[in-house]
Amino acid sequence: MVGRVTVPEPRSGGPTAAAPRLSHLAAQAKVSEATVSRVLNGKAGVAEATRKRVLAALDVLGYERPTRLRQRSAGLVGLVIPELTNPIFPAFAQVVEQTLAGRGYTPVLCTQMPGGSIEDELVEQLVERGVDGIIFLSGLHADLSADPARYAALTARGVPYVLINGYNPAISAPFVSPDDHAAVRMAVTHLGELGHRRIGLAVGPARFVPSHRKREGFVEATGAPELIQHTLFSVEGGQAAAGALLDAGCTGIVCGSDMMALGVVRAARDRGLRVPEDVSVVGYDDSPLIPFTDPPLTTVRQPVQAMATAAVGALLEEIGGNPVQHTEYVFQPELVVRGSTGQRRG
Repeated sequence: MVGRVTVPEPRSGGPTAAAPRLSHLAAQAKVSEATVSRVLNGKAGVAEATRKRVLAALDVLGYERPTRLRQRSAGLVGLVIPELTNPIFPAFAQVVEQTLAGRGYTPVLCTQMPGGSIEDELVEQLVERGVDGIIFLSGLHADLSADPARYAALTARGVPYVLINGYNPAISAPFVSPDDHAAVRMAVTHLGELGHRRIGLAVGPARFVPSHRKREGFVEATGAPELIQHTLFSVEGGQAAAGALLDAGCTGIVCGSDMMALGVVRAARDRGLRVPEDVSVVGYDDSPLIPFTDPPLTTVRQPVQAMATAAVGALLEEIGGNPVQHTEYVFQPELVVRGSTGQRRG
């Protein structure tokens, strides 16, 4: 016989009908009603995976979890990112937040916006709220013109942190980076195998470490520094860079981001050129919607899952008093060939 259980009221915006029956939760979680009852009443004897399925059923049906079943946070961890308009940053944020939540920590997302708080202000707010640590993604640590002393000051305050995308030897902390040199080399090699001999690079401002490294990789692969255009990591930046590179006779263009690559495609079409029949374009990042562009974009994929998971792991080790080596952990990217690259014609 199934014992009585009180099912919580629906959250605001959730179902407006009466609270669901045990049978509804059991059907959603694919378990018995008795198991649902045991989970909601906090009884022992239920496998952890099964318990999570029942709790997930509550979430899916839009109901609050009983107070006694809510996981107490192990602490707060800040995540500072530069923007949300480039989809690669939300992709990183999602993995970081999921990984932190899985370890019992509550993520606090801080985004820099035009006219909003700058990185230093966001950090101060996080420290005032007692965060246990901070993860920086493509922050001032990646800007060669920025003063790295701000991070030493954070260390002095006893706040551990990990830095993603942008190594600076003047900062003593764990760094997590993709291999930007390898990324550009594999893109150039791919275009070369398709017969392209005049290959250009559209990349962001030179003061950023990822741009600097991509430039180095490109020069190593092509020996053509004159075919590099530094603009902005945006659609408009890619469009501006494409104008100069197409004027220089490039039939293949490697880009520092997928957003820049979309700008190159736009610039080519504005000139009546076809992609990939007349111009081949390679992006960088492979954020979630990129496979659905027109044409689907050939790109170099950042290992977001592996990098974000490693960053969280390193930070939690630091928080737990088990410091990891303060060095750069480099992850290998992957070339994903789609429809924006093709054999050079003529």
